[in-house]
Amino acid sequence: MKAVLIYSGGLDSSTLLYRLLADGYQVDALTFNYAQRHKKEIECARVITSRLDITHHIIDLSSLAAFLGQSALLGKGEVPRGLYTEEAARQTVVPNRNMIMLSVAAGYAEAQRIPELFYAAHRNDLTVYPDCRPEFVDALKPAIRLGTAWHPVQLRAPFLDMTKAEIVRMGLELQVPYELTWSCYLGMDKPCRSCPTCIEREEAFALCGCRDPLVEMYSA
Repeated sequence: MKAVLIYSGGLDSSTLLYRLLADGYQVDALTFNYAQRHKKEIECARVITSRLDITHHIIDLSSLAAFLGQSALLGKGEVPRGLYTEEAARQTVVPNRNMIMLSVAAGYAEAQRIPELFYAAHRNDLTVYPDCRPEFVDALKPAIRLGTAWHPVQLRAPFLDMTKAEIVRMGLELQVPYELTWSCYLGMDKPCRSCPTCIEREEAFALCGCRDPLVEMYSA
């Protein structure tokens, strides 16, 4: 079995990568440079895919950043601190980001005749990001299938009904090297532990009865 995975180098997509490999898939991982502030995740993706010796492509979409508004993730404002709120979500949304990446990835999958395309949207993102919601996935599935009619591609979002804590629990069982992944929006040398994604990540590990190994590494 072959699959394409949108792979950021973060916690969720790393767990999905290890899940797919455990399920017997041969994975082509696509990482996107969209001029994100936290480019450190790209290097994390490179390190992990190199260790696994799988096909990995970094696709440069950085020129689009000039046309995608004032998102804090694009370095055009301060990254919010504290828990996710509606205002924090608005500040960290990159408009239509997943649609853009999924469109490119679907084209790659069709060109390579790879029938399945995966991304790691999950339940915690439903109220934060529109392109992680079930109605978005339900709408995009037939669009991608119709748009790749010569070699149809099926969109999969297997974590859509899972919380981040459930994803972490799965990843711990799969022995995902979470200390090599990256989530922090600030993209500094170590996690800030105060932006929404850092807080959400640490809470997920706490709910699993352990501490984030990435935080452990920098606290040592």
